[in-house]
Amino acid sequence: MKKNLVLITLFVLPIVAYLFFLSGTTNFGKLPALTENVIDIATLDKETTFKGKITVLGFLGNDVLSKQANVFNLNQKIYKRFYEFTDFQFVMVVGEGTEDKVEEMKASIGTFTDTQKWHFLYADGEATKRLFEGLKTDLTLEKDGATPYVFIIDKDGNLRGRDDDEDEGTKYGFDTASVAELNNKMEDDVKIILAEYRLALKKNNADRSK
Repeated sequence: MKKNLVLITLFVLPIVAYLFFLSGTTNFGKLPALTENVIDIATLDKETTFKGKITVLGFLGNDVLSKQANVFNLNQKIYKRFYEFTDFQFVMVVGEGTEDKVEEMKASIGTFTDTQKWHFLYADGEATKRLFEGLKTDLTLEKDGATPYVFIIDKDGNLRGRDDDEDEGTKYGFDTASVAELNNKMEDDVKIILAEYRLALKKNNADRSK
């Protein structure tokens, strides 16, 4: 009897615990859609769209090089870890007339990684403001059209974030000036949305094979 109890404790209970936590992850590990059907970036560039892509969206404004440290943080902590996933892109909205500065920035981050999924879209002040306000966040855009925050947009064009963040309550974006925030929050949320799409893809493939 004692031997059986020991075997149950050593082998059965860990399996039960694993299944419990796995079930919890499947049921609750989804990133809420905070704003649905945001304005598509195709309004700025017909060759770029939110549809069918997981997008990290940012606004660098007119003084692009002043945000170089933010872009470096994002590149090192998020982009390099996830850019190889299919249908994943980084889109930065920048001010018109900043082409030379953008090329300088791309060359800088290009020394560390492949920049093929970094996209820089040029927009005037009104278009930038309209796109940002369409996210319907509690954040504000700086006068030069920039913000240190970046946002996760899903394949359906919905803004994803947290509605129960321990620090902010509703969390719309991630501060690229904070390496800790990128490491501790944004990385986790990107993993969640990627896992969500992987599970959906596996389910669709399984349904087709029946």
